[in-house]
Amino acid sequence: MSNAHDSHTGPIKTPKQLLWVSFYAFVAPVLLIIGLVFFVAKGDLPSTSTMDPELAIAMRIQPVGSVALRDGNRALQPGDAVYRAQCAACHDAGLVGAPMFGSVGDWTARISQGLELLVQHTLEGKGNMGAQGGGAFSDIEIARAVVFLANAGGASFEEPAAPEAAE
Repeated sequence: MSNAHDSHTGPIKTPKQLLWVSFYAFVAPVLLIIGLVFFVAKGDLPSTSTMDPELAIAMRIQPVGSVALRDGNRALQPGDAVYRAQCAACHDAGLVGAPMFGSVGDWTARISQGLELLVQHTLEGKGNMGAQGGGAFSDIEIARAVVFLANAGGASFEEPAAPEAAE
């Protein structure tokens, strides 16, 4: 009966083998992971002693968002000024598929969609163009820039007027 029991034993036969298997199964991977962490984290970190301590504190506790107060009574910017400030960087050079300023071929299909859809795509973003709404310019000023840009490409849209002041 003891012969039948001996044939069903595992591959570990001595305490020394158990020690080595335990080492390679548990301790070695932990040491490997610790070594990898040190390797990845060994990069040079900026020294806070060379930096102004007040500046370092201000950088660590700076707010995630901010509130910007704008003059609600300021005059609306014309479309060409908004275009130069916000849109010209991509549309003058045709970067990442942006329709070129003044290119009738680039604008024909877009103009046929109508002004409302063009303004909506501009405010919300479409394709490679990020959303333009909520920035330094109001939605009406962005719409004026869209009209300026589309009209240069062959459209005949009217520039949106300033909204009536609420009583």
